[in-house]
Amino acid sequence: MSYLPHTDADRQAMLAAIGVASTDDLFSPIPADLRVRALDLPPGLSEAEVRRRLEDLAARNQVCRSAAFLGAGCYHHFVPAAVRALTSRAEFLTAYTPYQPEVSQGTLQHIFEFQTAVCELTGLEVANAGMYDAPSALAEGALLALRHTRRERLVVSTGVHPEAREVLATYASGPGIETAELGLDPGTGRTLPPHPALLAGAGALLVQQPNFFGVIEDLAPLAEAAHDAGALLIVSQNPMTLGLLAAPGTVGADVAVGDMQVFGNAMSFGGPSAGYLACRAKYLRQLPGRLVGQTTDLDGRPCYTLTLQAREQHIRRAKATSNICSNQALNALAATIYLALLGSTGLREVGDVCVRRAHYLHERLCTLPGIEPLFSGPFFNEFALRLPTDAASFAAAARARDVDPGVPLDRFASDRKDVLLVAVTELNTPADLELYLTTARDILGGDAQ
Repeated sequence: MSYLPHTDADRQAMLAAIGVASTDDLFSPIPADLRVRALDLPPGLSEAEVRRRLEDLAARNQVCRSAAFLGAGCYHHFVPAAVRALTSRAEFLTAYTPYQPEVSQGTLQHIFEFQTAVCELTGLEVANAGMYDAPSALAEGALLALRHTRRERLVVSTGVHPEAREVLATYASGPGIETAELGLDPGTGRTLPPHPALLAGAGALLVQQPNFFGVIEDLAPLAEAAHDAGALLIVSQNPMTLGLLAAPGTVGADVAVGDMQVFGNAMSFGGPSAGYLACRAKYLRQLPGRLVGQTTDLDGRPCYTLTLQAREQHIRRAKATSNICSNQALNALAATIYLALLGSTGLREVGDVCVRRAHYLHERLCTLPGIEPLFSGPFFNEFALRLPTDAASFAAAARARDVDPGVPLDRFASDRKDVLLVAVTELNTPADLELYLTTARDILGGDAQ
């Protein structure tokens, strides 16, 4: 731990240097009713005591247990030791933004590899250096579509994560962009076919794959409807599904976004993570953020540099696509290493394990009295259940038995108090699945078939 101690004499010298007599004078421009007079802090401690206090606080954190079935945008996947070993190497301890390519070749190269991986996953021609997370990538993708179509209206499926829709609404509120919602089929849980009148004048249709409730969307007809209306289709896709599901670019998506947390990044209490954004080549000059390109130096050797930096620090503000300054480069590096370790076969195998275990648990849970699926549509590794009791109470009772059964959806919608969103990954062993079933049976009563 490091300290920067200042004595009273030090403070007086600094105040004198800037021409004020006291700290109160320094902050006098701030209205008194906005100032905090003093922080409610305990007496000072020695360094050893501070260390012990912080360690005690850290020990109270609940790490994700193996019998955890949390999802809703943040997932418990295995992180190979090689990922953390490689991302911790000194070669990657560099300035966060590689403005000087001559001294940032390693950083630029791994970002270039990240871009390449995103293109291969999504089936689209161009990807940028990365975004902060999936919600901000979705909003930036929407703005890309509006710049290209020169329209000011968006249509958003209610199957998109509620928090991502909130981020999108925040982005849209400044320039006054109109947003309209497209609902879900009450039976299947898939996004309803949009009426042409709803898409009239829209620059983009935004959907999530799988959607927030875990249902796999049929993207091809949504792409056709969007294109018939002159709009782009933007798909926010969990990349872990892309070992088994069709790449969004192959089924009509114009822009694909998502979150790389599932690749080599721990849940970390919700972040940080890395978003991705890919699009068709014809939208290249509308990309936000940065793009790393490969070229050759004076000696003909391959090298990397930032190109098409369409942000306001580099070009006229009126021409800038976005004011995003950076990306989550270390998290993106972790995702790139993870993908390199697994390869296409490994990614498909991990996805297959997730699907098989999720469907097994879903089938068995639905034999318990009072539990039924919220929707009938196909799902990948996440599904929503309607319980015969309050979902939050069920989750609390299960956690007391060392099972974290999922995310109660009343935190997102007051009319979903009995709905639980359950995610299953390769880290949920067959023993964990049986423990879940036993726990659910004990709490709810009844026997699983």
